[in-house]
Amino acid sequence: MKQIGILFLIFSLFLFLIGVLLIILPQIPRIPGDIVIKKKGFTLIFPLGTSILLSIILALVLNLIFRSK
Repeated sequence: MKQIGILFLIFSLFLFLIGVLLIILPQIPRIPGDIVIKKKGFTLIFPLGTSILLSIILALVLNLIFRSK
C-alpha cells in the first residue's frame, strides 16, 4: 500500500506542475525564434526559441547540482 500512496503523490505532483505551467505559459513573452502562425480562427504557437533557452538553463542547473556531489 505504501508504494501505491507514493505513486499517487508523484502523479498528483506531476498534474499540479502541468496545471501551473498551463496557467503561466500564456503570460510568458515570446522571444525571437518562437514560431507563431495565425490563420482565420486558428493560432499555432511553437516555442522553439523558448524551448532551446529552457533546455540550456536546465542543463546548466543540473550540471551544477550533480557536480557538487
